[in-house]
Amino acid sequence: MHNLISENQWADFDEHGYVKLGNVVEADTIENLGQRINEIMLGQAELNYDQITMQEDADPNDYETHKPHTQGHKGRHLNYRKIQKLEFDPLFLRHMQLPIFEEACARIYGTGTPITAFRAMFINKPAGRGTFLRWHQDLFNFLSATPFLTAWTALDTATVKNGCIQIIPGSHKLGYLNPNLRSAFLSDEQVDQHCSKEKVVHLTVDSGEVILLHNWLLHSSDRNNTDTPRRAFSVCYMDAATKRIDGPDTKYTQIFGPDALTTEQLEASA
Repeated sequence: MHNLISENQWADFDEHGYVKLGNVVEADTIENLGQRINEIMLGQAELNYDQITMQEDADPNDYETHKPHTQGHKGRHLNYRKIQKLEFDPLFLRHMQLPIFEEACARIYGTGTPITAFRAMFINKPAGRGTFLRWHQDLFNFLSATPFLTAWTALDTATVKNGCIQIIPGSHKLGYLNPNLRSAFLSDEQVDQHCSKEKVVHLTVDSGEVILLHNWLLHSSDRNNTDTPRRAFSVCYMDAATKRIDGPDTKYTQIFGPDALTTEQLEASA
């Protein structure tokens, strides 16, 4: 391994459920990722849109009005809320396979463990839009094993005004609060108990900064009240042995390991 993440940083992750890694890639790379995702939203990318899922931002801005993620392009605009399966884009796959993320996966899941992506997801709060995302955990109780690691890369500067992530440090130690429910959202009583205002930390970051997040960490975000978007790329890495247990088996893309997808394979099939 490369020792790109210090023991002090891992101690912060273990204690608080997150750690800021700072800028781990060149500014040009972040600019290229931002340009690429805009091309995808505008339907200008040489990409098999049937391989990715896209979800438009709700209007009015009510979380409950969001349409489901479905395959294919929904129209040429920049008001998409989420785009998933971005491992099938060479530029995003290259970012996902950076050595620092391989090192993080080895630390969480064990050296040499093949790693898949549960989701490789663009998250967008469009200018003047975006919904209030209630307090929740990333709940994956339909999987045979729990994924613990998400790498979140800011494609734009994230501020309080444009809806940066809000977290409750250390709340990952609570475990799953609602393990038997399909909803990851906390009840009002749970919010009162665990998410009082004095506990909340706003994860403000500059464009290009990376945060590692434990998937049990309680988090939320507000809408974007500025005239510029707040875009990010979020990857949940998991042990490749993990399977879906609530229905037909789902094939997850291997990111690290002997059968890892390569950019050459993607470019050859384009």
